[in-house]
Formats: sequence, structure tokens, C-alpha cells
Amino acid sequence: MNAILETRNLNAWFGNTQALQNISLDVDHNTITAIIGPSGCGKSTFIRCLNRLHEEVPDAKAQGQVIVEGKDIYAPKVDPVAIRRKIGMVFQKPNPFPSLTVFENVAIGLKLAGLKRGVALKEVVEKSLKLTALWDEVKDKLHTPGTSLSGGQQQRLCIARALAVEPAVLLMDEPTSALDPISTARIEELVTDLKKTVTIVIVTHNMQQAARISDKTAFFLLGELIEYDNTSRIFTAPKDKKTERYITGRFG
Repeated sequence: MNAILETRNLNAWFGNTQALQNISLDVDHNTITAIIGPSGCGKSTFIRCLNRLHEEVPDAKAQGQVIVEGKDIYAPKVDPVAIRRKIGMVFQKPNPFPSLTVFENVAIGLKLAGLKRGVALKEVVEKSLKLTALWDEVKDKLHTPGTSLSGGQQQRLCIARALAVEPAVLLMDEPTSALDPISTARIEELVTDLKKTVTIVIVTHNMQQAARISDKTAFFLLGELIEYDNTSRIFTAPKDKKTERYITGRFG
């Protein structure tokens, strides 16, 4: 497979504190890559560097290369807003815009990109809601507030919002940690299905989740990439003792 996303010697800081140290890895097209590791190891910082959200934090900076579809997103004159359309993000807690309806929540990115109204807008919103298996549940609630949906539905709404602008990569930062087991299973099923059309990088604390849904797994510890391999190998025959200790619950 050809890589859609590559990082080369990626470093990140919060002020004088280094959060990532020389992270280099490749993510292949139409795969799910899980990022695992204990709290504070740099997982969320890493994926926030992949669409330049990290630099929005005061005193935060990143160095190195993040290459998406052959282009370095940190090169001079690259527009971070355009990058965030190409590389979407779904956060830990569902965050629909409270003042917007279900329809408007999905349409907001399209409108900002210039698709203002009409049949085309409605078609993309419907397609995005169908991709997230949400259409049948909300087709009669399109003009009610997005926040009126259940937690699991809100998270799928946020995924639909991210998908509406047709990103090449979708980043997910512990997207099921605030959800009940049934909603979690729905999101996992959805993520597995979505990799047909979009490449996914997901941060998770749930070892079973990583094992169930990902093709590759990266283990981070203290800002370093300790091991990166096929998920089956990481969970059955890791090469590094630190990975084995984390997987088996002996630290972290």
C-alpha cells in the first residue's frame, strides 16, 4: 500500500516541555491506525499535530514534517483551515454546535467551503448522515437542535459533520470514552465500515477496542514512539518489552 500520511521526525512542545520526540511513521490508505499508551504520553498531541490544531494552543509549537498525499502540511504558505478540511477531527466528547439544528450541524463545513444552499447541500447532508447510520434516526428531526440527540447520536452527528467535507483522513480522539457500551459498539462498527472511504487514525485507551477495529497500532510512551506494527503482532508478539508490559496491564 501507498502511505496517505507520513510523519518525519515530528517534535512538539508546550512552552519548554517537549511532548513528542522524533515521531516517524506511515499511515496507509483506507486503514485504521490505533494510537495507544498511558495518559500523558503524547497521543492526543500527536493527532492534533496531524491537522495543525496543536499550534492553536498558546505557546505550543511543532517541528518536523507531516506529509499528506505527498504535500508537507507545515510548509510555508499552507493554509491550516484548508488542512483541517482535508484532515477532519472528532473529539472525545460529542460537540455539536448548540445553536444549530441537526441539518445545520452537518452543513456548516460545506457552507464555509462555499456550498451555500439548494439540492446539492441537502444531498451531501443526507449522504453524510447515511454514512454514519444516523439518517433513519434523525430524518424527521433535521430541524431540531443537534444537542437534543442522545450522546451516541451526537457523536455520530459530529462524525457526519466531519465527513461532509470529504476529508482524506479522519482523526478521532477517544471518540467512545464518554459513551455507553451500546453506543460504543455502534461507533466501532461505523469506524470499521468508514475505512472503505476514509483513512482513520484513532486514539484509544481501550486495548480491546484497538485490537477489534485497527489494522495497525502505534504504542507511545513519554512522548516517544516505542513500537508500530500490524495490530495482530502488537497484541500477540510485541518486539519491545515496554509494549508487552503495557498490553498485559503491568504498567500504565
